[in-house]
Amino acid sequence: MKKIIKLLSIIVATIICLLFTLGAITASSLPDNYKITSTCSPKIKKYLCLGETPIMSLKHFSQDHDKEDLKYNTNILFMNIVPIKRVSIQKIEDVYVMPGGHPFGIKLFTKGVIIVGISDIKTDSGLCNPAKQAGLQKGDIILSVNNKEISSNEELIKIVEQSKGADLKAEVVRNGIKYETIIKPVRGDLSGTYKVGMWVRDSSAGIGTITFWDKKTHIFGGLGHGICDVDTGDLLPLSHGDIVKANINGISKGTRGNPGELKGYFIESEPVGKLTNNTYSGVYGKLDGMNFDKEAIPVAMKQQVKTGKAQILTTTFGTTPEYYDIDITRINYNEESPSKNMIIKITDPKLLNQTGGIIQGMSGSPIIQNGMLVGAITHVFVNDPQKGYAIFAENMIYMLEEQGDTEYKKIS
Repeated sequence: MKKIIKLLSIIVATIICLLFTLGAITASSLPDNYKITSTCSPKIKKYLCLGETPIMSLKHFSQDHDKEDLKYNTNILFMNIVPIKRVSIQKIEDVYVMPGGHPFGIKLFTKGVIIVGISDIKTDSGLCNPAKQAGLQKGDIILSVNNKEISSNEELIKIVEQSKGADLKAEVVRNGIKYETIIKPVRGDLSGTYKVGMWVRDSSAGIGTITFWDKKTHIFGGLGHGICDVDTGDLLPLSHGDIVKANINGISKGTRGNPGELKGYFIESEPVGKLTNNTYSGVYGKLDGMNFDKEAIPVAMKQQVKTGKAQILTTTFGTTPEYYDIDITRINYNEESPSKNMIIKITDPKLLNQTGGIIQGMSGSPIIQNGMLVGAITHVFVNDPQKGYAIFAENMIYMLEEQGDTEYKKIS
């Protein structure tokens, strides 16, 4: 009898340890902060839900309301009984936007110029590199030279050539930190002009997909990821940018190991909108001259997104988006990966036949599930073009708050 009791005790202790371990692993995979709306269910996953919430009506909520009054802490409960994690909750208004799917052209101009390469200069006395000697590196951003703001490659070239070899005081940004350095131009023995031994870039252009648009404010979001320099991989610092209409007129089909591409062109040179923010969660701005004919739908909070069937809106020819079937196969709440919150798989036979899966230019294509905007495509898996990453729509909407954009609060 004692042996049976001892065996049962060991089994019970093992089960309890396993449950605690499982609870700890589950808790670590869940976010610490949630936003909820009046229509949000407290259910997070099949066996997980948020604990009881303070009674507070959102019907008369105004943007002037003190947001601190709408925050509180609660537990995530397993089987509606066992608390496994303490989390912070913020109540917000329901957010409605028009889903996009339209192609758009981007003309982005940087704040300063970004160094994309360092190279030696051949002089009468041998090879030298003034940029390297000044401590400059690939990825650095030059904001000004001799207290004059630099906004183009041409401006920097002119200042260097006119220096006649005199010291130039440069204001530089590296990893978000400003510092100053002195660059001493040298004269090349072949061209006879003064140079500093670096290649710089001041602009970028391309085609992407609009994720959402708000009829009231004309605010739009697109891409689902930032515009980065092709040489450095760093986010391009935005000075200003234009949005132009684009037309898709061809497809380079994606295959394993070779990402495909939507091919298109800018329809008009005149901009239909302005780019105001370039962030790791997408690009944002004001858009006035495009036709959005879909009804506004609610933006899902991250806990409302579920694995399973969904649809994307994207354009593979012309300017008109179409719906295509996908599966959301995995959800990742890791807040350190702002644009890789979901793994999706294209299942629509028509789209697979056209594109082979996810291809370049589809970034920003909105994902619709249960009548809500839940996210947008961001990246393709190079070795499996049927699959890729997507961002939560919530992350795109509330990136505007982090950027200090006050107008986002007016989104209907």
